[in-house]
Amino acid sequence: MKVTIVGAGNVGATCADVIAYRGIASEVVVLDIKEGFAEGKAMDISQCTANTGFNTKVTGITNDYSKTANSDVVVITSGIPRKPGMTREELIGINAGIVKSVVDNVLAHSPNTIVVVVSNPMDTMTYLALKATGLPKNRIIGMGGALDSSRFKYYLSKALDKPINDISAMVIGGHGDTTMIPLTRLASYNGIPVSQFLSQEQLDKVAADTMVGGATLTGLLGTSAWYAPGASVAYLVDSILNDQKKMIACSVMLEGEYGQNDICIGVPCIIGKNGIEQIIDINLNDTEKAAFAKSADAVRNMNADLKSVLA
Repeated sequence: MKVTIVGAGNVGATCADVIAYRGIASEVVVLDIKEGFAEGKAMDISQCTANTGFNTKVTGITNDYSKTANSDVVVITSGIPRKPGMTREELIGINAGIVKSVVDNVLAHSPNTIVVVVSNPMDTMTYLALKATGLPKNRIIGMGGALDSSRFKYYLSKALDKPINDISAMVIGGHGDTTMIPLTRLASYNGIPVSQFLSQEQLDKVAADTMVGGATLTGLLGTSAWYAPGASVAYLVDSILNDQKKMIACSVMLEGEYGQNDICIGVPCIIGKNGIEQIIDINLNDTEKAAFAKSADAVRNMNADLKSVLA
């Protein structure tokens, strides 16, 4: 199994490292436009082999998409973060051009690949990739919910003082500080609703902390996080390559589900060898439905800035 990761920055390199270390794929190709950058990252990862024992082949290349041929999965992390003074429209315009170019190039060499979009704004870039390529929606997956859900579980674990792996919890909605929806009502600790252990005030704080989880890390680190994002991408890729049928919140095109159409937004999906194999339509309560509709409106408003790119 072959995975290509476009973008050798912190998230892309961490994703490659986790995939290699866990033996998720037999080959990982890391591509970047910066001369020698991907090659250096791949060499560094490969030199771990002597001490960690993994056998995954990791190759770095500079802007030569022919080396990505026949990839089973392509992960797109390329793009720029929003900088001080930059408008949302400017960020979308720049990253939309980058993502569209990347998708066109990878599909020229891997026409049957499944594309995982990580570049921000993630829901909008997923929508762009789908509309620009005309691929079936199961093959274009936005990775955001897996990361947001991991942060939700982390904050629940801290509040409960219980192991994070004993907690089941999910975040749906847009991948943004004001658009994500941590489903506190459905979160559980070993099958028991967390509401039996935590007060509403505590649950509200967990939800609020989750929503600004990325911004919190940016404030502490001075840059965006990369360990959890990279591991979250690898988790999603693992479910695809090994046909694990895991339920993961992903950004996917909705066609009537959750009362929404023509929008890519985070909802629980079954992820397997065909990519998105099923969208799970949860019974949301009225409050959750209203929050989801508000989130969808915000994402749709951002999508409007793609008109010039998709024209």
